[in-house]
Amino acid sequence: MRTDPERRGQGVATRILDHLLGDARGRQIRRISLETGSMEFFAPARALYAKAGFVLCSPFGSYTEDPNSVFMTKAL
Repeated sequence: MRTDPERRGQGVATRILDHLLGDARGRQIRRISLETGSMEFFAPARALYAKAGFVLCSPFGSYTEDPNSVFMTKAL
């Protein structure tokens, strides 16, 4: 998830993430997992996901360990 630099700090990404999680709950999805970058550029995204309750996890689906990736998951 990336926010336009002129809109950062206004809660746009948080609102989008909240909407997506609410939609998933409404569909009775029990777990959301995501892959994001491991580089410093992605630190704000990882912080956003951690604040929303996502925790680090192992690769899932067809993903494999990759030094450029961070895997996170959240039970709903």
